[in-house]
This record gives sequence, structure tokens and C-alpha cells, in this order.
Amino acid sequence: MSGRYELLVVLAAMLFTLGLLGVMVRRNLLVVVMSLELMLNAVVLSFVAAAAHTQTLHGVAMTFFIYVAATCEIALAMALLVLLTRRRGTLDLTMEQELKG
Repeated sequence: MSGRYELLVVLAAMLFTLGLLGVMVRRNLLVVVMSLELMLNAVVLSFVAAAAHTQTLHGVAMTFFIYVAATCEIALAMALLVLLTRRRGTLDLTMEQELKG
């Protein structure tokens, strides 16, 4: 069981790193949102791995609440993406200087 837990934690760390790299490097807003979702799924994977390792339901319950919050977050993000695409005609983050505050 310990070997599977370590494998899942390493996989979660790799997915989180890949998502973080996508957020830092990419300039397309849609790709940045997808990278954030990848990071969120890596966190969920680590919670599920911890729940399986400790044989409790705390990680599974936390995963449920994370997915509820992620659903709300992605609905708002998609609405913002549609709005910015209609206004600017592009999803390039370098064109969005008004968002700096």
C-alpha cells in the first residue's frame, strides 16, 4: 500500500508542476484556466491518495467540496472568457492591461 501511495503523491506533484508551468509560461487565457484546473486535480489526487493511505473518508469528503467549488469557479471563468472574447476578440493575456490594478 505504501508504494502505491508514494506513486500517487509523485504523480500529483508532477501534475501540479505541469499545471504551474502552464500558468507561468502560457499567455492564452483558456490555456491558463485549463492549467489551473490541472493543478486543482493534482490537489484532489493527493487528497484521495491520503484518504486511501489512512483508510478514512476525510480526503474523499474534501474532494467532494473541492469539486463543488471547482464547478462554480469554472462556470464563472467560462463566462469571463466569453465576455473577454466578445469585447477584445482575443484571449491573449498581454492584451489585457486593464485587469492590472
